[in-house]
Amino acid sequence: MRQQATPRARRGLTIALTAAAIAASSAVAVAAFRDSGTQVQIPTTAQDFFQPGTQPDPTSTTLNAIIPSQNCTFCHSDYSPTFAPFDTWVASMMGQSARDPIWHATLAIANQDAHGSGEFCIRCHAPGAWLGGRSSSGTLQDFNYEDFDGINCHFCHRAVNPELGPDSAIGYAEEQNGVMQDPDPDPEVLSPLAAAGLIPQGHGNARFIIDPKDVRRGPFSDVPINFHGQSFNGERVWLITSPFHSKSEFCGTCHDVSNPVFTKNAAGQYQLNALNAPHPTQLPSDMFPEQRTYSEWKNSDFATTGVTFADGRFGGALTGPMKSCQDCHMPDQVGGGCVFWDTGDPFFTRYNMPAHSFAGSNTWVIDAIADQAGVDAEYLGLTPDRVQAAKARNIQMLRDASDMEVSQLGGNLKVRVINQSGHKLPSGYPEGRRMWINVRFLDGQGNLVAERGAYNLGAATLQSGDTKVYEAKHGIDAAVAAATGLPEGENFHLALANKKFKDNRIPPRGFTNAAFAADGCGPVNYSYADGQHWDDTLYAIPQGASQAVVTLYYQTTSREYIEFLRDQNVTDGTGILAHSLWAQFGKSAPVDMDTATIPLAPANPADLNGDGVVNGADLGVMLAGWNSAGPTDLNQDGTTNGADLGILLANWG
Repeated sequence: MRQQATPRARRGLTIALTAAAIAASSAVAVAAFRDSGTQVQIPTTAQDFFQPGTQPDPTSTTLNAIIPSQNCTFCHSDYSPTFAPFDTWVASMMGQSARDPIWHATLAIANQDAHGSGEFCIRCHAPGAWLGGRSSSGTLQDFNYEDFDGINCHFCHRAVNPELGPDSAIGYAEEQNGVMQDPDPDPEVLSPLAAAGLIPQGHGNARFIIDPKDVRRGPFSDVPINFHGQSFNGERVWLITSPFHSKSEFCGTCHDVSNPVFTKNAAGQYQLNALNAPHPTQLPSDMFPEQRTYSEWKNSDFATTGVTFADGRFGGALTGPMKSCQDCHMPDQVGGGCVFWDTGDPFFTRYNMPAHSFAGSNTWVIDAIADQAGVDAEYLGLTPDRVQAAKARNIQMLRDASDMEVSQLGGNLKVRVINQSGHKLPSGYPEGRRMWINVRFLDGQGNLVAERGAYNLGAATLQSGDTKVYEAKHGIDAAVAAATGLPEGENFHLALANKKFKDNRIPPRGFTNAAFAADGCGPVNYSYADGQHWDDTLYAIPQGASQAVVTLYYQTTSREYIEFLRDQNVTDGTGILAHSLWAQFGKSAPVDMDTATIPLAPANPADLNGDGVVNGADLGVMLAGWNSAGPTDLNQDGTTNGADLGILLANWG
């Protein structure tokens, strides 16, 4: 039976996750946490986080009514697990963005760190609540049941391109007195915002514009005219063709995030603004760059020429080059966009039907959300088969995102990791997500000789000191430390971060240092050459090793991050809940993105620097060790002398 729209009687229900996240006893929670010390909250106000675009209006009958996606199930669900829009969307992190327990815990700490800053986060994760004016506290306490629908169908399909041009909507078709009128273009939507100075400049920060008329927009121009008709003040308005919905700029609305509390100075440092006022320029380029996934894509080959993969990864039925975010994260399918496809009428069959799966890199949180939803999981659409299918898509996305090449170079094992994605690998906010290389050196009998990058599943701990870990680390400088009482340096305080301490994540094809630096996403304390979308790491081969097994691992949530959420929360129980769910669902067990086994040949002892060739560099090493024992003593007679030089010369070249 097809699911029914949300009955009014069910709207009062509180799912288990919401109850645990919002109504947890602060007294009990605080008693369980470590001493928070003498941290001082930054006294920010809503003005500090003000952004242009459509503004909240609790009195508006349209802005205050982002329709729950359950209302879309009549036509858009239950006819295909791979391309029915609701079926693929509902188990995505886009669909569950407002029920994410990790986000709830992060939100609590953000509000602790900077007063009311949570509203800035809510505008992306729960736009329906934000537009309806139910997030002014920065918390979820005033949400209604439907607000937890997250980034849902109605919200995305009411979004308007903030820039006029060839990718803006074609316009309304209106019926007045039974006669169809000429389309009205988007200036009708944008002009009032322009007059108020609310047209966003640059991308990101959820500066969305929502059509004030309750009409739907999508990329196809051939939808029958009688579908999605809406009444607005006596008018009949119809589905609008919107090329914007197929463009990466649409995704850039939320997938570039900049903290407006900070402004970049002439020295390139980010200083705290004068408080209780909007950002002085409202330009994202002047704000602290929290994450830059859209900008990373914008400065890649994907955005310009596009990238074609011979093995067909990412794009589904798409035969041309991968160019937009949608090409990879909403891959084309052969099927139908609505239930009428079931009729078999070829009119309803599309060969470029975008799967609304939004596959990403989260490997465990959807399980936790479904578990906490309890008896409501089935009603919400979080059926076990949809949840498992979503996880499988995410894992496949991770494995498609990289390739790995391993080779022996003299006495070293060389591991090259290649970024095949359209942004940094990994990308997004540095909330404990990381990627690392694990190497297991084995002898001829398969016994472990040595391991680099070892991970203990039970303890969820990584031995990071002997391997390459790809990650970004943010934190605070001396000025923010003085203002808050926190120690200067790396930390996970999202709302306070104003300095990058590390970013060695691998850039995409087309990377240039100048373009990435200009958009605030260049490497930090690491270097890549222009055009480089790979990274090499050398591992000295230990004595007795005859083969190596190399694995590239990815982890969604590190132990360090989840313990931060648990230990630093002095507000409510969301941190404890997040940690408990993390432990319950495998402690964010790493996913193997690539793995390879290589036989190892005995190293040439005369190759003293392990670069695969005996030359002047090795001679220099030997001369530095002259008359001493050690690796330069090639014949092992206790001293480096002419006999050892003879062995080196015999292997020259």
